[in-house]
Amino acid sequence: MFQQIFLAVIGFCAGVIIAGGVVGLLIGLSIVPRYAGVTHTGKHILLYEDITLLGIVFGNLFFLYRWPIPGGMVFLGLCGLFSGIFLGGWIMALAEMADVFPIFSRRIKLTNGIRLVVIAVALGKALGSLYYFYQRWFP
Repeated sequence: MFQQIFLAVIGFCAGVIIAGGVVGLLIGLSIVPRYAGVTHTGKHILLYEDITLLGIVFGNLFFLYRWPIPGGMVFLGLCGLFSGIFLGGWIMALAEMADVFPIFSRRIKLTNGIRLVVIAVALGKALGSLYYFYQRWFP
C-alpha cells in the first residue's frame, strides 16, 4: 500500500514538473501572449497561463490514472479539435522562431503561394493524425 501511494505521489510530482516546463516553453515562445494579443484580451494573460498549467496537470492526471471522461463522442470531438488547435499553435510558433518558412521559401525561390504551403503543412498534419487514429495505431 505504501509503495502505491509513493509511486502515485512521484508520478503526480513528475507530471507537475513536466507541466511547469511546458508552460515555461509556452511563455518563452510567446504563444499565450500572442493569442491574447490576437483576441484583444491581454488583461487576462495571467488567467490564460494558470488555465494552461491546470490543463496540463489535469491532462497528466487523466492520462496517468486513466480516469474516465464523460461526454461521449461529441466531447471527444471537441477535445480533438482543441488539441489540434493547440498543437498547430505550437508548430507555428516553433516554425516562426526558427524562421523555417522564410528560409525555405528563399531556398526554393518561392515568391507567391507561401500561404498555400502553410495550409498544405496543416492539412498534411491533420490528415496524418486522422489516418493514425483510423488505423488504431495508438496503445
